[in-house]
Amino acid sequence: MFPFQLLNIFFVASKVRKEDSKYDLSHYKRGDLLEVPRTLFTHFGIYLGDNRVAHLIPDILPVISKNKSAIAKMVTNNRLILGVIAKVASVRVDSLEDFAYGSEILVNHMDKVCSQPPMDGDEVARRAEKLLGSITYSLLWYNCEHYVMYCRYGMTISYQTYQFCTAVRKIVCSRMSAYFTALCGVGAMLYLGSVTPLTTLPTLLIPFTIWMAS
Repeated sequence: MFPFQLLNIFFVASKVRKEDSKYDLSHYKRGDLLEVPRTLFTHFGIYLGDNRVAHLIPDILPVISKNKSAIAKMVTNNRLILGVIAKVASVRVDSLEDFAYGSEILVNHMDKVCSQPPMDGDEVARRAEKLLGSITYSLLWYNCEHYVMYCRYGMTISYQTYQFCTAVRKIVCSRMSAYFTALCGVGAMLYLGSVTPLTTLPTLLIPFTIWMAS
């Protein structure tokens, strides 16, 4: 009976692993750049092999707790968003499941976008592993995309940041913004009942600058 019981246990364990594993590990190789949609942005990581992904992720939990087992668990969206606000993050290693947070994974999509050719996979993974640990986070100047772009291409850039700044520039430096700024300035002068060079100059200069930049 013992051999049959052992075979049955092995069959059940194999079945559970297949059901629990959403991602086929044969699709990924060491040094691949992985990206997944998460919350309001795309999240990036470097595949290290053996179901391990190195990624830079904001996380508030290490600031408020010393519980290592809790910190090691999958970073939820609440932990992530609060980490972005507090500007605290770390480069950590997680499983594909924890990294992807239930989303589909896109592999090496940046190879089509970046003008710089990717480095050798082992070198990419070594760079990713070398940077493991706590890091100061910046949504615009050093985020998860900056990290993976440095590891795979040797250049610290973020296309998401560029697109965001371009969108903000279009909003701020628009004719409508110039009109609105001028209207607010005139309204403020009328409300305060004060028309002096100190109030008139900014009221004219700021809308004019926006108008010229639009």
